[in-house]
Amino acid sequence: MKTLQFLLLSACCALFFSSCQKESGKSTAIRADESINGASTNTDALINVMKNIDPNNFVRKIDNPYLPWIPGTTFIYKNVIIEDGNQQVEIDTVYVTHDTKLILGVECRVVHDFVSRAGKRTEDTYDWYAQDKDGNVWYFGEDSKDFQHGQWVSEGSWEAGVDGAEPGIVMWAHPEDHIGEAYRQEYLKDVAEDKATVLSANSTVAILMGTFKHCVVTQEKTRLEPDVRETKSYAPGIGNISTVMNEGGSEHEELVKIINN
Repeated sequence: MKTLQFLLLSACCALFFSSCQKESGKSTAIRADESINGASTNTDALINVMKNIDPNNFVRKIDNPYLPWIPGTTFIYKNVIIEDGNQQVEIDTVYVTHDTKLILGVECRVVHDFVSRAGKRTEDTYDWYAQDKDGNVWYFGEDSKDFQHGQWVSEGSWEAGVDGAEPGIVMWAHPEDHIGEAYRQEYLKDVAEDKATVLSANSTVAILMGTFKHCVVTQEKTRLEPDVRETKSYAPGIGNISTVMNEGGSEHEELVKIINN
């Protein structure tokens, strides 16, 4: 596992530094350095975002090749965590439901994501996604709960349009046009502040399931956990295949099974 992690990180870094940053054509997300709900306001940014959330600009089907949320599909991931020298294993099950949720007038796909450790569920989340006509996949929020001290506790939940929360981009229609560009994936101050940067749009990534070419590789971070960095890899026709926490901890999650119903 450790060897694979270093190989992946090395490949990502090499591709990142050797790639020329491209100018973005039509950017529909807020740039990561803009604050629309913080101490400093940016009226133009707020207007642009709300203008983009036009229900008529969204489609029902999410078929972005790097994040195809096809209803009835289940993705199973194995996450190996090293804490204080001890190894723990989590199983993360992601099920694309047939359900939708209306948010800001947009019909969003509901994706059920739950994590189990030693056979016991520890996290349970319902995520909400939608795709615009250009092919960008937006993240509209989540209902997330953690099992703590014998009970379920809401943790990091937010919904676009509620209490100032704003949606963000989780996958560009053309990631190659956004290499090196930081962008928001979600925004609710002090609750949901994930940002990402595309490192590569043409990487080869090897996991136990096999070797995947033409992958998009991103790095994610959040102001809420400034010491944490994650590298994620997305294979065409599948979606996320690998997540590596390379700063702030030691975790390596890989796709191990896909079930199509």
